[in-house]
Amino acid sequence: MPNLLVIGCVWPEPNSSAAGSRMLQLLEFFLAENYKITFVTTAARSKFAVDLEKMNIASEVIKMNHSSFDEMLKKIQPDLVLFDRFMTEEQFGWRVDETCPKAIKILDTEDLHFLRKTRTEAYKKNISAESLYFDVDITKREVASIYRCDLSLIISEVEMDLLQNEFNIPKTILHYLPFLLESISEGNKAELPRFSKRQNFISIGNFLHEPNWNAVLYLKEEIWPLIKQQLPASKLEIYGAYPSQKVWNLHNEKEGFLVKGRAENAPEVMQNAKVCLAPIQFGAGLKGKLIQAMQCGTPSVTTPIGAEGIAGELNWNGFITNDPKEFVEKAMQLYSEENVWLASVENGFRIINSRFNKNAFQQKFLERITDLFQNIDFYRQKNFIGKLLQHHQHRSTYFMAKFIEEKEKNNQVG
Repeated sequence: MPNLLVIGCVWPEPNSSAAGSRMLQLLEFFLAENYKITFVTTAARSKFAVDLEKMNIASEVIKMNHSSFDEMLKKIQPDLVLFDRFMTEEQFGWRVDETCPKAIKILDTEDLHFLRKTRTEAYKKNISAESLYFDVDITKREVASIYRCDLSLIISEVEMDLLQNEFNIPKTILHYLPFLLESISEGNKAELPRFSKRQNFISIGNFLHEPNWNAVLYLKEEIWPLIKQQLPASKLEIYGAYPSQKVWNLHNEKEGFLVKGRAENAPEVMQNAKVCLAPIQFGAGLKGKLIQAMQCGTPSVTTPIGAEGIAGELNWNGFITNDPKEFVEKAMQLYSEENVWLASVENGFRIINSRFNKNAFQQKFLERITDLFQNIDFYRQKNFIGKLLQHHQHRSTYFMAKFIEEKEKNNQVG
């Protein structure tokens, strides 16, 4: 039974974010392949996290810049280490290299953080994100982390193209792995509420994620007043984990703008809504809320950024537009015209079954991992840039970590 060590950025919360769902999918994949899994993170335990013990996964809170992690590595002797986002590879990758040099290292990028950050800055400055890619430190850090790992999981085809075409990263160290979803059967479809049984618009998203807060504010100020004017009886329900006071302050019963906070059962509230609104202005990766809407038979109106990487060449389950007036028009059309609504629902089912079939992607991922185990020396020799970055970055990280560790020891003695 191979040993897998997962170093998480946070505890996996599948009901709070798409990142949490992604991590759960990966854990389930490795469990199905009979891996013995240990999940560790420096984050405080979360009451909203999935119960790893029930999944027969060992878990532990670890310290940063502390030799106790090295001792844990010696005890576990992982065959494979999965880093959850590039920051964990920066913090712990060199320790894995020193203690378990033969362990396969896989980075799950979740989405490209440099892409998310540069798009955010570009949106605020009203400039092109492409002009920022190569200048910000986070790009250099994330790309360096990709090179230092044996394989990096990329969740979107758009991000695969960006890394290969703009940054010339070899495909041998990249692997396209979107969300791993069950196909939607005719029986599944029949169980979902029909058009006549649904009511209200919905928006959902973790409020720790800036694009979600921005989208809700955009709805409040630009979109919803126009919809409410023409559909006075309609309501918009706003769901999302970790809402701050500024989010709650948007709640207005009279306007039909209802801030609900965390959804105890996100699929349930989604499948009872008639239309999902997601005017996302910036961000990266795949938008879990829109994929969940498709699974729940709920059409959506979103932006090109919101839809990015999801449908491929297939028709969207609703409409895609950056124009606020068209956004309002299409939202009302979906809400009022059952034939348009039904056609959009079917488009969503087609996207899920064609683009996210977990069986096909899991098999390809398994073949890639098997190939790595059998030919790791060959791949590492080919990845000379990765070896170069390992040497220089890990030396600097090593000395900084040792300095911090000794400083903390002295503070405790003092």
